[in-house]
Amino acid sequence: MKTFSAKPAEVQKKWVVIDAKGLVVGRLATLVAMRLRGKHLPIYTPHVDCGDNVIIVNAKHAVFTGRKREQKTYYKHTGFVGHVKERTARQILEGRFPERVLEKAVERMIPRGPLGRVQMGNLRVYGGPDHPHEAQNPEKIDIAKLNRKNTRAA
Repeated sequence: MKTFSAKPAEVQKKWVVIDAKGLVVGRLATLVAMRLRGKHLPIYTPHVDCGDNVIIVNAKHAVFTGRKREQKTYYKHTGFVGHVKERTARQILEGRFPERVLEKAVERMIPRGPLGRVQMGNLRVYGGPDHPHEAQNPEKIDIAKLNRKNTRAA
């Protein structure tokens, strides 16, 4: 029997929506990365974008375990010598774009390269409860029911 390899034209992409309210950032990011890559499907092929389109709402209400909210730092370089900026997770979550915490967590779990960039394009993260993708009829996935460790009291 030959090994099955999915073709891009054969892939049926679904739309799923996940409510991040009260969910642990790392656990949510692993499940989202798996969905984006398509590893939850029996037709998974490493070199084909066979993952779903994922919408995450309420990203600003995602939680960290332990003291990561105050201690975890995110670094960025401005491009000038010696200009490395750092911000804590709390500063980002309380700032203007709280969805970046989840975007970065998922992005760092996706392989780097052209396919990874395409797969990250299938991720939409919104800080609030609303999203403009109702026309795609996304399927709601309850991550909290999968494992009791996926959720924390905020």
